[in-house]
Amino acid sequence: MPKPYPKEFRDDVVRVARNREPGQHLKQIAADFGISESCLTNWMKTADVEDGIKPGTTAAENVELREAKKRIRLLEQENEVLRRAAAYLSQANLPKMMYPLVRELAAAGAPIRVPVTVTCRVLKLPRQHYYRWLAHPVTDAELEEAYRAHALFVAHDDDPEFGYRFLVDEARQAGEPMAARTAWRICSENGWWSAFGKPKARGHGKKPGPPVHDDLCAVVDEHGVVRHRFNATAPNDLWLTDITEHGTSEGKLYLCAVKDAYSNRIVGYSISDRMKSRLAVDALASAVARRRVEGADVAGCIVHSDRGSQFRSRKFVHALKRNDLVGSMGRVGAAGDNAAMESFFALLQKNVLNRRSWTTREELRIAIVTWIEKTYHRRRRQDALGRLTPIEYETIMTTHDTTTAPQAA
Repeated sequence: MPKPYPKEFRDDVVRVARNREPGQHLKQIAADFGISESCLTNWMKTADVEDGIKPGTTAAENVELREAKKRIRLLEQENEVLRRAAAYLSQANLPKMMYPLVRELAAAGAPIRVPVTVTCRVLKLPRQHYYRWLAHPVTDAELEEAYRAHALFVAHDDDPEFGYRFLVDEARQAGEPMAARTAWRICSENGWWSAFGKPKARGHGKKPGPPVHDDLCAVVDEHGVVRHRFNATAPNDLWLTDITEHGTSEGKLYLCAVKDAYSNRIVGYSISDRMKSRLAVDALASAVARRRVEGADVAGCIVHSDRGSQFRSRKFVHALKRNDLVGSMGRVGAAGDNAAMESFFALLQKNVLNRRSWTTREELRIAIVTWIEKTYHRRRRQDALGRLTPIEYETIMTTHDTTTAPQAA
């Protein structure tokens, strides 16, 4: 590429061209100065822009634009460093953990390539120490440990209520598989503990009334002991339902939920500020409507509950008959008769209700619905379901049943 002409020379040529005699062409002036006509034309256009005669971007503005682009690129690089380093900054042995990140950001294949100088400046790391480490890097085992810790930290930061067993699944989904014992050691060393709930207060309520349905989940073993089995071989064979409550600054909020024993999915729920029979009826209607939208037949499904007045009410009994559902009730004062539903409410207490003080019923309602639909249904894997979420389990099993069913002749 030829070197540009001196600025003073260009200005003189433009000055002569602007003050040329009438009838004198630019081609002749260009030839007199030993340049091409197109070159002279470009110089005059640039001069007109610089002098404000014509609209356009001046040289000073071009310089400012280039500097602005450099600053933007530098800010993008610094932001990428901070984003990638967020998890690393919480680790012990900080310099040892950060140097692999410096190397990754400077690699040619990185989405946003960041020079070593920029990364070290942002993270306040001496470049000499980094290059010294680069000559003698950490072992593969140490690097693998850092990646595992990073995956566990991200999962724990997203859902602090998850214990190490659930964090293992989240890390595996992120591409960092490990044994449960390894995850426990890393979480223990870094103090990443799951959220613990408070024990449920037990009061003295009114004596429950007589049952309106038989206990269809009770089984008597060979020793004459009554036990309950909440197993289902297909969706909509057995539903479990119960009501829980929690206080806010505005007063109590009540939740009635319906769980399918086949996949542990909450197929329906209703939330209200009053614990009336309508609460249970609306939860049942929600479950029936959701299953019918999915194309399922709920006729004959057993709906098991305790002896609460809401489930013994005429409205609830009529709702069961109207949808061809079969009612079932446990014994008085026997929490184990509906243990599967109690376990769900225990999770809800630990992960949502007891995590903080709630000001309004609206914010508590949003938190409950979000946790059920986002976390419990689609993120929380369960041992009973083969380490699958309720949604994954239903999708896989119903698809399997459909594909393995015998074809009609």
